[in-house]
Amino acid sequence: MKTPSYIKSLLAPATNGKAGKRVWSIDLEATWLPFFTATNVQGDTAIPADALGAPIRLAYAGDGAVKFNKKGRPVTVVVKEIRDAVTLVRENFAAQLNSYAASVARDNPDAYKAQVKAALKAGEPITVKDKAKLADAMRAQMDAAIAEAEAKANAKAEAEGGGASDTGETGAEGAPAKELVTA
Repeated sequence: MKTPSYIKSLLAPATNGKAGKRVWSIDLEATWLPFFTATNVQGDTAIPADALGAPIRLAYAGDGAVKFNKKGRPVTVVVKEIRDAVTLVRENFAAQLNSYAASVARDNPDAYKAQVKAALKAGEPITVKDKAKLADAMRAQMDAAIAEAEAKANAKAEAEGGGASDTGETGAEGAPAKELVTA
């Protein structure tokens, strides 16, 4: 099966130095507005002119007041008509990617299965290492949490004038034995 040109174009590097408001991680001014203007011209969409002319709007609270973020800046949103159109494009894009993958798997099943096996085999050492590192990190967090809890308990006991455990048992060097609670 020959790779369609639209798939090849998706894989080719392209640089766009301009960074503005992004919708689905794609620049609104540089990509979405020209695209939806073109689709309106072609009659493929009917996005209102005001949505294309003022695509970024102030966000308002339920009482009609302008919304502000925690830093005191006004909150802006992309107009609903453009958000909805982007959602449609995103869903169709994902469907095309899935369709392409399914057609390659159908037309060349042996090579597809071999690629999946090779990827799983190549990823296995990474997965094993990550699982071990995660287990170590979780153990370290648990040890730190236990040490912190013990320190707080000791500080509280000293503040209350106590210091002995409820059981009356003592551990090393006459210190009260710590009672472990299982999770």
